Amino acid sequence: MLASSPSAQTDVPEPPKPQRPSDFHRLPADKKLGKRLVILSWLLTLVVWLLVGTMQRLTLPIPDSLDLSILPAINASLNSLVAVCLVAAIYTVLKMKRADLHKRFINAAVVLSIIFLLSYVTYHITHGEVKFGGEGWIRPVYFFLLITHIVLAAVSFPFILLSLSYAVSKQFTKHRKIVKIAFPMWLYVAITGPVVYLLLRQYY
Repeated sequence: MLASSPSAQTDVPEPPKPQRPSDFHRLPADKKLGKRLVILSWLLTLVVWLLVGTMQRLTLPIPDSLDLSILPAINASLNSLVAVCLVAAIYTVLKMKRADLHKRFINAAVVLSIIFLLSYVTYHITHGEVKFGGEGWIRPVYFFLLITHIVLAAVSFPFILLSLSYAVSKQFTKHRKIVKIAFPMWLYVAITGPVVYLLLRQYY
């Protein structure tokens, strides 16, 4: 029996995984997947908008033994972590040119944001709205931060989903255009969330 040659036994090395933004941009775009994800993004946006709108008008009773008072602090912490992930994501892609790290930080920000949304809805649908009792100059500051936080959270949501949809479907030109709109709003919402909590904390 003839022995196989060393070259035949040698495994063919796998091509290196893309890391730099230019490497990802050379990947073939999946426009069909992109269209499906865009439709899904808008459907999810409508569901979340309806859920948050319903939450403002509905308060569900909970057992006295179930203490959810820790949730506002958790929500503020989650928002803070999202802000850190977003800053890290933009730094890794613009300064380090590491698109793989950028992707990891964005994925972390998305997961944290999903946990935040579930926690936020859980608290407010069981406790209702918390009134701010501050007086003087801090009152208009608080309401400016609160209103801009709420409005930009609602407006940024579909843009965030669309930017993710274009990234997943490898339509990076569209992804960059949407990110220019989504990223500043997402970061502002993540930063102002903990600030609003700190101003409102004593009234919970």
